Formats: sequence, structure tokens, C-alpha cells
Amino acid sequence: MGSMNIRHQARLKRKKRIRKKIHGTPQRPRLSVFRSARHIYAQIVDDTTGRTLTAASTLNQQAKDAPKFKNKVAAANFIGELVGEQALNQGIKEVVFDRNGFLYHGRVKSLSEGARKAGLIF
Repeated sequence: MGSMNIRHQARLKRKKRIRKKIHGTPQRPRLSVFRSARHIYAQIVDDTTGRTLTAASTLNQQAKDAPKFKNKVAAANFIGELVGEQALNQGIKEVVFDRNGFLYHGRVKSLSEGARKAGLIF
């Protein structure tokens, strides 16, 4: 349990360091990713107004209606495509990617690749 606390603190430290440099604007909002043990969440946020413009997660009805995913990386790819499509429907083409302190591999990388495949530019 102690090592998990150190890992969590290290992620929060990386998150603070990243968020000093990244912020979303109305022209280029922030695509924020959160990864839990079971699920993955993505939301597009305009930091100037503090509003979430669109969001998707593995708990969404579209993800539940989709065929069973092979693994969590495939589910993350689907969520990336889903949030990308929702953003394009709202007229958002460019975003700033916020990995939220998580390392850029595995599910986080798969989500970003899915969003790029859907047409988002970052």
C-alpha cells in the first residue's frame, strides 16, 4: 500500500508540472484523460470558462452497446474515436492533449491515436 501512495504522489507531481504549461482556449480546448483500473475517461474542456464541452468514457451507453472489447487498450481506442467524433460534431478540430500525469503509453496512447484517427489535430 505504501508504494501505491508514492506512485500516486508522483503522478500528481507530473500532473502539476504538465498543467503549468497546458491550458485550453475556446479555439483550442484541452483533451483531458483519466485512467482508472477499470475504465478510461476523456473530456474536452475550455479552461477560460471552465466548461466541459464534450466527454466520453467506457461507462457511456455507446461503449456499453459496442461489441465486447478484446482488452482495455481497444476500449481506450474506441473512446478516443468517440470523443473525437463528438468534438468534430461541435466544430472542434484542434485540441491540446493533457495526459493528466499518466505516462504516454498503453491506454493513454491508444486513446490519443483513436482521437487522431477520428480527425482531431494535436
